Amino acid sequence: MAALPAPTFAPFAAARATFGALEAFLGSPAACDMTHSELERELEQRGRELLRQLLQAHLEVRGPGEAVGPVTGADGVGRDAAHVHARGLETVFGEVQVARVGYGAAGVASLHPLDADLNLPPEHYSLEVRRRVADEAAKDSFDEAVQALRAATGAHVAKRQVEELVGRAGQDFAAFYQARVEGRPPEATGPILVISADGKGVIMRRADLREATRREAERTQRKLRHRRTRGEKRHAKRIATVAAVYTIRPYVRTPEAVLGGLAPQHGREPPARPRPERKRVWASLAQEPEAVLREAFREARRRDPDGQKRWVALVDGNEPQLAILHRLFRREGYQPWIVLDFLHVAERVWKAGRDFHPEDSPALEAWVTARLLGILRGRASHVAAGMRRSATRQRLAAAARAGVDGCAHYLLKYAPYLRYDRYLTEGLPIGTGVIEGACRHLVKDRMDRTGARWSLAGAEAVLRLRALRSSGDFDAYWRFHEQQEYRRNHAAQYADGEVVPVRGRQRHLKRVK
Repeated sequence: MAALPAPTFAPFAAARATFGALEAFLGSPAACDMTHSELERELEQRGRELLRQLLQAHLEVRGPGEAVGPVTGADGVGRDAAHVHARGLETVFGEVQVARVGYGAAGVASLHPLDADLNLPPEHYSLEVRRRVADEAAKDSFDEAVQALRAATGAHVAKRQVEELVGRAGQDFAAFYQARVEGRPPEATGPILVISADGKGVIMRRADLREATRREAERTQRKLRHRRTRGEKRHAKRIATVAAVYTIRPYVRTPEAVLGGLAPQHGREPPARPRPERKRVWASLAQEPEAVLREAFREARRRDPDGQKRWVALVDGNEPQLAILHRLFRREGYQPWIVLDFLHVAERVWKAGRDFHPEDSPALEAWVTARLLGILRGRASHVAAGMRRSATRQRLAAAARAGVDGCAHYLLKYAPYLRYDRYLTEGLPIGTGVIEGACRHLVKDRMDRTGARWSLAGAEAVLRLRALRSSGDFDAYWRFHEQQEYRRNHAAQYADGEVVPVRGRQRHLKRVK
């Protein structure tokens, strides 16, 4: 093994020389001929190299990290053979070299206390580079993440490595929220606690489809070679379960105010309404819907451990979801308000109204407005019966009254969740806009790209990172993730999980054969 170069006693000399050159450049005629934007680009490039040299100098000052005591691994083997090993580290400023003492013994891997002191990752990329990769890949495609890193940092990360780093970045997602449930007191927020869930499809690689979908895809015979005919399904999607938990202040309204908000008039400002507080949204392709909803209950209990808030479940009429909610509420002993999204109801009423009136007629709007006011006043069953009677009196054929019968059946079936008169009096939310926005932002905007076919592991990792960003938890999560990386990569390698500390400022050693 070759010897290290003779130690330099002026580790910051290179950085000082670079700074001096930069200072001379800024006072030169060449710099004075530049525009401000040209100066910015030149300074950024030179400044990044200066920062890389400063980091390199600090690592040299810090020394190779001699242990202050015996080094014993988690395998119980003492390691007393000390050699200096060098490794590269790709940072946001560029690559630096880290020389550190490795303690080894025959037949076992060496341990490097300085690696633990610096919390170095096992691979080439620093944790800060990994954080930037995770942040960029959560926002846009992997190709765009590569370009963004290249433009904004001195790190060079290929697309394959971006995908691998993203896969590892989200591995502590569940542990992070579990630790938060156990370790944080409930916040002082609004008295209404909302749970909501929905589903959104993601086009997957065939191997990662759910079993039933994959079998259906294998059985399906396409009628045309290059496109699907009407009614043919691709059977290429896996449904991501999307959940949201938040608190909110009451917002008391009248039925007329609700309808006015659906079609606000120009020049008239709507009244200020409460905003969701501490909104957490997330999505999972790997977990079953019941597991996601159980997590929503855990999050809700953290916010209301003593049951002081009014729980509201906002739903869109999905029957399996309703069954899961009822089962979980019974198990937990809660008596919530279950509210069916009013916009879903309104769409049904509009469809029914088109059985009586032309699409663009004022009569249709008047008919729908009257029925929606009746529903908002708590008379959904009367509205259902009335529209059926009208269809019968007008002797509409079965096909011509399909919208009416479908709407009436819907209103009667979900009548227990249509008590809008009570909901409005109590100031409860009656719309699923938060969860629908989460479906669009978390899933559709990132996953629904032309030609994209996702692996389950890759899609789940991206959804976790997007959820952390949308919920405002990304920075807190990354601090937690770095702590977990320390435990996995360093503490777990030593006896009793105790890393041997290193001396302060170290003398420079030579690598020996």
